Amino acid sequence: MIRVSQLSKHYGGNQVLRGIDLQIGAGEFVVVLGQSGAGKSTFLRCMNRLARADGGELQVAGIDALDARDERALRRQVAMIFQHHNVVPRLSVLKNVLTGRLASVSTLASVLQLFSQADVELARQCLLRVGLAHKADARTDSLSGGQMQRVGIARALAQQPKVILADEPVASLDPKTARLVMQYLHDASRELGITVVCNLHQVEFAREFADRIVGLAHGRLVYDGDASGLDEATLQRIYPDAESTEDESAAACAPQLHYANGLGG
Repeated sequence: MIRVSQLSKHYGGNQVLRGIDLQIGAGEFVVVLGQSGAGKSTFLRCMNRLARADGGELQVAGIDALDARDERALRRQVAMIFQHHNVVPRLSVLKNVLTGRLASVSTLASVLQLFSQADVELARQCLLRVGLAHKADARTDSLSGGQMQRVGIARALAQQPKVILADEPVASLDPKTARLVMQYLHDASRELGITVVCNLHQVEFAREFADRIVGLAHGRLVYDGDASGLDEATLQRIYPDAESTEDESAAACAPQLHYANGLGG
């Protein structure tokens, strides 16, 4: 489903990714661990071309993500869940979820936000999957942070992707709510066969939910295995004592909202 070979990326003089090699199978739930600045966000963004890698090979859902001539086709297959929800506050919960369908409708229908009954029913089913069917008609800005993130998951599911990329999806949530959000995401992956690559800081969630754990440090792959291999020595390699000098601030400036609404490209 995802094949990465010698992937590299730099911002100016900063080498953020340094020859990453990785293969991820269909339906796998993979958690990426690493310090802030280790390259985690840039790695995910290269998969959907919010960031463009400088070298190597990158195949995602059968598409060459390094040289994708049709980025819209790539992004139909790859959904993104962001740390800060990226919902449209004034819209209803249902309409926010329906924005996940925009890349699959005609340009005119996209501009006019015209959705078929089948799309509406799909959006409602996605809300049911994350326990928010009863909130379909509520304004999204009336929800809690955890509920907004579940709307983000439902929106990603409505896209019917082969791959979901989740960039620190529970970083701003309390532990109880964060575990609930992770459980919804994990269950959707299992039940729908969607490949999930999820950046996290919480080692305990990686151990609880991941099929595989990938560790990045200073832009290099330093661990690829299951939770049983996360001993103290391995954690020290993933979280070295010296602070990372890498800087992913440029990646944080990408136009997240447009992509989350299916309008990026």
